Amino acid sequence: MNKHLLKSHIYIHPCQAQNTARIAVLQIKMAKETEDFDLDEDTVKEGVQALINDPHKGTYYKLTNEDEQIIGCILITKEWSDWRNGYILWIQSLFIEPEYRDKGIFSEVYKFFQNKVRNQENLKGIRLYVDKTNQKAVRVYQAIGMSNQHYEMFEWIP
Repeated sequence: MNKHLLKSHIYIHPCQAQNTARIAVLQIKMAKETEDFDLDEDTVKEGVQALINDPHKGTYYKLTNEDEQIIGCILITKEWSDWRNGYILWIQSLFIEPEYRDKGIFSEVYKFFQNKVRNQENLKGIRLYVDKTNQKAVRVYQAIGMSNQHYEMFEWIP
């Protein structure tokens, strides 16, 4: 099942189809908390299921506690970099239940993916984006050594 121990009693492993509903709930919570945005539950479930069904889209990982309850999730997608001749991992859709925050879990998740980059020749780095108003997340990302000095994100979503 590719289950990996992050911290005492917290594990990370790829999601499976039976995790779709729980991951959708976490994504709905994340959107509400970080951007005060209400997502449509059916659309999110379909989106999560589409991703789980097609690994080329990305990989959802679940964070579980000692009781195997899903307490968080993270979506990893890959972007090809011709400058580096390899992939950049993008952290997306990160959410950890509030009662599990401030315990160093994200730091361990980040180290898990840093190790993947260090140990796989075709992986060249890690990126993420964060809502500018989510200052707590910005401080967390800075504390683990990430920087925003090189790029600024622009978007167009009709």
